Amino acid sequence: MSTNMRKKLLFIIALCFLVESSTVCSQENLQRQAKTTQETKIFTTVKELPISSIKNQWRSGTCWAYGTLGYLESEILRQSGREYNLCEMFVVNKDYMDNATHFVRMHGFSQISQGGSCDDVLDVIRCYGICPEEAMPAPGSLVGDSLANFTKFFPDLESTVRRTIVSDDSIAADLVAAQIAATTHGAAPRAHWQDSVQAVLDRYVGQCPESFTYEGKTYTPQSFAQSLGLALDDYVSLTSYTHHPFREWFVIEAPYKWRLKPSYNIPIDELMDVIDKAIDAGYTVAWGGDVSGDFTRTGTAELPNSVKPTQQLRQELWDDWRFTYDHVMLIYGKAIDEVGRPYYMVKNTWGKMGKYQGVWYMSRDYMILNTTYIFLNRHALPKSLRKAVRL
Repeated sequence: MSTNMRKKLLFIIALCFLVESSTVCSQENLQRQAKTTQETKIFTTVKELPISSIKNQWRSGTCWAYGTLGYLESEILRQSGREYNLCEMFVVNKDYMDNATHFVRMHGFSQISQGGSCDDVLDVIRCYGICPEEAMPAPGSLVGDSLANFTKFFPDLESTVRRTIVSDDSIAADLVAAQIAATTHGAAPRAHWQDSVQAVLDRYVGQCPESFTYEGKTYTPQSFAQSLGLALDDYVSLTSYTHHPFREWFVIEAPYKWRLKPSYNIPIDELMDVIDKAIDAGYTVAWGGDVSGDFTRTGTAELPNSVKPTQQLRQELWDDWRFTYDHVMLIYGKAIDEVGRPYYMVKNTWGKMGKYQGVWYMSRDYMILNTTYIFLNRHALPKSLRKAVRL
C-alpha cells in the first residue's frame, strides 16, 4: 500500500470514528442545545391531517425510526382510518444488525452509528416485516429504564462489532492501524460474529418475535406488515442541492445515510411546492433535516429576520458543515401566526415537550433552509414529477 493511500485510509477511518463517537448522545445533545424562548406566539391552523400519538425516543439516536414509523402510521390512518402503534425497537434491532453486516463487508471502512434515515425503516419492513409495540418488550426495559436509553447499549454494541475485525488490544491501542492491518493482511472476521452482535441487540432492545397475536389473530412480522396495506414501492425521497444536477437521482452525502439510497434532486421552490400540495391533498410528509440553531425547546423553529433562505445559501451551509442532517420528523399540517406568516405543523419525537405538547411550528423560511430531504408517497406528487421518480 502506498504512503498516500495509507494516509487516505487513516483519514477516512479517523473521520468515521469521530462521527460514530459523536452520535452516541447526539439526539440528547440536540434537545439540550435547543434554545428556550419566552416568546408566546398564537397560531391559527390552516390545514391539519390526522396523526398517531406523540412518541418519545428518549436517550437514543433513533429519531429516524420514530419519525418514519410515525409517518407510516399516518399513511395507514389516511388509507384505512385505523391507528397503529408500530414497534420502533423491532426496526432498530434489524437495522443495527444490517449496519453491522455492512461494516464487516466494508472491512471496517464504514461507520457504526445510531443514526439512520427513512429508507432504513422501509428496507427493514420490506425485508423483515414489522410488529406492533406490544409484541416486544418496552424500550429499555431489559436494562432498567422505561424508555429507550442507549447510553450503555450502543457503546457495548459498537465495541462488539469492532471486535469482529480487530482484537480487544487493538481497539484500546490503535484502532485505525489495526483496521488497516486487518484489511491489508488478508485477515478474516471472527467466526460466528453475528451471534455475538445479535445477543447484544436482543439483550438491550429486545428480541424480535417470530410470531405474535394481535387483536385475536396470529401473525408473523411479515404477514403483519402485509396486513397494514402499505405499498412500499410507492415511497420516494426528494432533495434539493446544486452540487448534483437537477432532475437526477443521487445519494445524499450524509454520514447517517449509510444504505446509500438515492434521492431525486429538484430546485428548492419545487420541493416546497411538493410539500404544500401534498398536505393540501391529504398526504403527510416525512422530513429529514437540521434542527440546530433556531430550533427551540419550546415548540417553534424560525430563522432570524436577517436571514433570507435561498438555493445558494442552502448549498453554502451544506458545503461548509454549518448545516447537516440530524433529525427526522413528520409534517402534518399548515398554520399561520398573528401576522399571517406561514408555518408547518410538525410532529416531533421528543415526547410531549414544549408549549405545544410535542408539536413544533416550523416557519416556511426555516424549512426552505434546513431541509435535507423529504420522504412521501409518490401519489402525492404532481403528475409530471410522479412519472419522473418512477424507478
